Amino acid sequence: MALSSGTVPRGTMVADVAIGGMDHAAAESTLRKEIGPELGEPVVLRAGDAQTTIDPEPAGLTMDWQATLDHVGSQPWNPITRVSSFFTTTQVAPVTNGDRSQVTAALEQATDELNREPREGTVRFEGATPIAVNPSNGRTVDVAAATDAVIADWGGGDPVDVPFSEQPVSTTQEGVARAVAEVAEPAVSAPVTVRGEGTDATLQPEDIAASLRFEPDGNGGLKASVDNESVVEAVEPQLRDTIRPGKNAEITVQGGAPTVVPSVNGRGIEWDKSLDSLLDVYKQPGDRSVQAQYRDEPAQFTTEQANGLGIKEVVSEFQTGGFEQASGVNIRRTAEQVNGAIIKPGETFSLNGHTGPRGTAQGYVESGIIQDGRPQKAVGGGISQFATTLYNASYFAGMQDVEHKEHSYYIDRYPEGREATVFQSPSGKSIIDVKFKNTSENGVMITTEWTPSSITVKFWSTKTYDVSSETGPRTNPTPPERTVVPPGEPCSPSTGEPGFTVTDTRTIKNVNTGNVNRESPTKTVYDPHPIVDCPPPPPAGAPPPPG
Repeated sequence: MALSSGTVPRGTMVADVAIGGMDHAAAESTLRKEIGPELGEPVVLRAGDAQTTIDPEPAGLTMDWQATLDHVGSQPWNPITRVSSFFTTTQVAPVTNGDRSQVTAALEQATDELNREPREGTVRFEGATPIAVNPSNGRTVDVAAATDAVIADWGGGDPVDVPFSEQPVSTTQEGVARAVAEVAEPAVSAPVTVRGEGTDATLQPEDIAASLRFEPDGNGGLKASVDNESVVEAVEPQLRDTIRPGKNAEITVQGGAPTVVPSVNGRGIEWDKSLDSLLDVYKQPGDRSVQAQYRDEPAQFTTEQANGLGIKEVVSEFQTGGFEQASGVNIRRTAEQVNGAIIKPGETFSLNGHTGPRGTAQGYVESGIIQDGRPQKAVGGGISQFATTLYNASYFAGMQDVEHKEHSYYIDRYPEGREATVFQSPSGKSIIDVKFKNTSENGVMITTEWTPSSITVKFWSTKTYDVSSETGPRTNPTPPERTVVPPGEPCSPSTGEPGFTVTDTRTIKNVNTGNVNRESPTKTVYDPHPIVDCPPPPPAGAPPPPG
């Protein structure tokens, strides 16, 4: 009993540091000396085969020396236990503390390296060499349970195993190996021939590898398929001489009159049918070939259809002018896109739908606009002038108005109550559009003529309607308000213009039947142009305005 005396039981070790037989003060001093320097080292966290670390100080992790020694206890009075302690050791875990919220926060940042998305097995290729990609289950660390584990075990010096859950996958390593042996390796063992009419094409092993796709089959293995688009990309250029592209009929204006450019029927390859057996061919050692299946491809818009549209003469035209240079660039770009558009009987034309987005990628530029008396810029500015010209041409051609919106302010180069604006969101979504429907029995073709000072839109068809417009007097005048632009900001002075209300009435006469349709008047309310006062420039040498 005398030989095994001391406060700490014989054979006691804390984090592999022997403190048996010492009194508590000596034991604490020894632990602080041996363990203390290591407590500032990163704590290793382990989840399966993945590891990461967290720093103990920012996580609020500390060692509780007194609680550790209290946990160790004192020498037992049992003589047998005292004697056996000469021949045994007892590992005691150190008692640690941690701020739970800080530990949780540290774990949430660290778990990206421990968590893992489930990954199904597959086969990839390096050139023409198949590589097995074995599956791996997903893993998600239980942060709440991991917080408990870290606070309890971080001071022991060993990696802390944190609890996690697994997300199983459906494929197996054996299933992937089977796909490599039964599909991938035979597929790239030799080229495959695609037999055409008079010319053959060759799929090289690298092309075959690029065309193979694998996905789980639900039974642990992989289901193979062929990406036909990839195959076509590889072999179609080799068979180009056996393919005759079709061509739709076109209507162009030559010598001042519409002329039909005849359609051409084509002959192409029915690829899905031709490649239907390709996967089986990939797997076999002999007769590695498939036959291309050809088919006639009639034009979608034939000569007969073009001639039957009755596009013979100009049935309406409208011109506007007075735009500045940058707006002219945008008007010309829109005119290029719309020129030659054909609207068949019963179809509706949409300006926004026809041009699509009008941004810098499509050739549009920034153009000046005036907003509340201040100069601004916007990509595509000036398109409303084309919209107005197009709207009026459709108006006098007798088209049915489906959608249009007048400007908020009256612009004196446009007809009162008979003009239009358009607008798209930055993504190209249509917000304000010009739409009209061809309700006649004949087709309509739109042509455009641009000059640096004017834009003309013509509608070609068979003359069916005589159209007239009656503009009412200005009514309900509204006085302009005064706006003072702060010093230093861009400003365009204006004397202002009163707002007003105006009506427009369209009358359509059918030249074949003599029927006259006087439509209901449309009312347009224009806001007044504000009076804009621009401050005088500061005198020479004056300090700049604040802000």
